[in-house]
Amino acid sequence: MSTRPSWPPSARAALAVAVFLVSWGLLHHGFYARSRIVDTPIYERYGEAMTDGEVPYRDFAVEYPPAALPVFVLPAVGSGDSNDYSRRFEGLMAAFGVASVLLVAAVASSVWPAVFVAVAPLLLGSVELSRFDAWPAALTVAALALLVRGSFAFGLGTLGVATAAKLYPIVLVPLALTHVWRVGGRGAAARSAAFFAAVVGGIVLPFAAVSPGGVWDAFWRQAGRPLQIESLGSSFLLAAHHLFGVDVTMESSHGSQNLAGPLPDAVAVSSTLVQAALLVAIWVWYARGGSDRDRLLTASAAAVCAFVALGKVLSPQFLIWLVPLVPLVRGRRGIAASALLGVALVLTQLWFPYRYWRLALEFDPAASWLVLVRDLVMVALTLVLATAVRRERSRSG
Repeated sequence: MSTRPSWPPSARAALAVAVFLVSWGLLHHGFYARSRIVDTPIYERYGEAMTDGEVPYRDFAVEYPPAALPVFVLPAVGSGDSNDYSRRFEGLMAAFGVASVLLVAAVASSVWPAVFVAVAPLLLGSVELSRFDAWPAALTVAALALLVRGSFAFGLGTLGVATAAKLYPIVLVPLALTHVWRVGGRGAAARSAAFFAAVVGGIVLPFAAVSPGGVWDAFWRQAGRPLQIESLGSSFLLAAHHLFGVDVTMESSHGSQNLAGPLPDAVAVSSTLVQAALLVAIWVWYARGGSDRDRLLTASAAAVCAFVALGKVLSPQFLIWLVPLVPLVRGRRGIAASALLGVALVLTQLWFPYRYWRLALEFDPAASWLVLVRDLVMVALTLVLATAVRRERSRSG
């Protein structure tokens, strides 16, 4: 009985990269090119200020952590106009997308996880082109690739760069250190933790020394955001508004559209508490189970999913963080999780950017229900992954 030969790693990687480049190219045509909502003018303003010699956080306010600055300034070097900047920025994001595809292909044992990453831009839409989230996403999957191959200090160091770029990768640090302790021992875990702290400190502290208030404001701006209109808590309030006439008010602040008032504030606090509780549970379940690479990858995907799905902010670009992580989960749960993520990506594109302003300004019913369904799919995805971590802990116990 003959068996079908498996694809060699280089062939899997080449196929996935080719699919990604086709996907990226299609984002510039047809309905993908319509009604875009872009952040590149903000990035261009930062980049031009830095090329003019201004110091971030001191001479001008920046709403992102310091490791995000390189992707803002690089497209501005020698840039002619805004169109030139946008093309360069998109090229940089495409390069990070290719890096994620190659890293997933290197970690996965089959071709389909990398192909999923390659087609994800078409599922999510044009938001991929004008957000810098491909940068921390590539760094995060690079850190996991290093960790599963035994490069513990470099893995935690890379995770430090990712954390200093977008903050969310910090939820993986307890998992990473647990993995290192179990596999490499206490000394390796201590060295890796020190390397993580040194990398984060080396990136953040120079800016904090120049402008402590500016750096603090950038971090607080992210942590202190109100209930964003696309979040799970907001989607429930919008549903209550349409079904029962619950009064809701939109207020623009922190670079997004949010629900304002005592009830949304209480929902924001509650969702944050639930988010924190589930993250701690995932860390504990992982610590009580085994230390193989598949459990690390599953727990990492679960932690980031919990952070995204249950937070008080759920911008469309946050789903980019999940694209290189969820397909690395193996088995039937991994297939189910990837299917749910694919559905969430498509549901997001059904209202963003086309119906976004109708949602934000008019509480459009169609957009409101699409957001609710997308957010519930994200909760289902989180539960699939979290229960996988818990179940494996029970089997190991």
